[in-house]
Amino acid sequence: MDFECFSCELKAGVAHLNLRRPEKRNSMVPSFWNDLPTLVRQLDAEAQTRVLVISSQGEHFCSGMDLAVFSDASLQDKELEIGRQREKFRHFVEGLQDAFTALEQARFPVLCAVQGACIGGALDLLAASDCVYCTEDAYFSIAETNIGLVADLGTLQRLPHAIPLGILKEMAYTGRKINAQEAQRIGLVNQVYDDYKALLEGVLSIAKNIASHSPLVVSGCKEMINYSRDHSVADSLRFMSTWQAAMFHGSDMMLAFAAKAKKEQADFTPIAPQKKLFGGGE
Repeated sequence: MDFECFSCELKAGVAHLNLRRPEKRNSMVPSFWNDLPTLVRQLDAEAQTRVLVISSQGEHFCSGMDLAVFSDASLQDKELEIGRQREKFRHFVEGLQDAFTALEQARFPVLCAVQGACIGGALDLLAASDCVYCTEDAYFSIAETNIGLVADLGTLQRLPHAIPLGILKEMAYTGRKINAQEAQRIGLVNQVYDDYKALLEGVLSIAKNIASHSPLVVSGCKEMINYSRDHSVADSLRFMSTWQAAMFHGSDMMLAFAAKAKKEQADFTPIAPQKKLFGGGE
């Protein structure tokens, strides 16, 4: 599948989305915000994807939102009363947020492979993903602060659950860059690789490992972890017991045990595709 900002290929359960505008530092132009959630939800609905890897071409992962997004003439509707203008703009921001929320809501894990700059909207993307890996030359910044804007697409809402609050506040208040080593130390990234080639090989190897497990189990793990992040321990344990009572039937466990005994890879059934509520179409 090809789009203006990226391409995506699916092989053996691993979908690989590759940002492909290196001459523009892979900035997120208007089409990006429509295409990303459309693609992610399509992959989720088709249920053949067991893990999604997001990487990019060129020296930099992504420089964030392209200025073309801010110049959209439809945002300056002078015929509307001021309150209605601002209400319209609120829904515009929520639409941008939705592009990354799609990553969080997908039933499969999302892994990001970062080289060079990862700033602004790119950090919002990372915050909505499951695991982040980077090269030694990578750096991260809440760059919105430096241009007189409050980061509004998820970094300030999701990263408090992932990295120390004091570090996040400092990053937000100062807009400073943090390098790969600091990013790993504070838990923003899982692992640092020597170069881009090693990064891609390493992340795709991790993705292949994830894809080898039961997609129902991996999806359940993601749902439980995200639910627990946003709820109390007591509520999360109750939700876990309900999920287990509903979803656990033992067939995947038996497949895993049988494959292990034979020193083979288990062949797990994909999770069910998501169809339209009525009419039966995809």
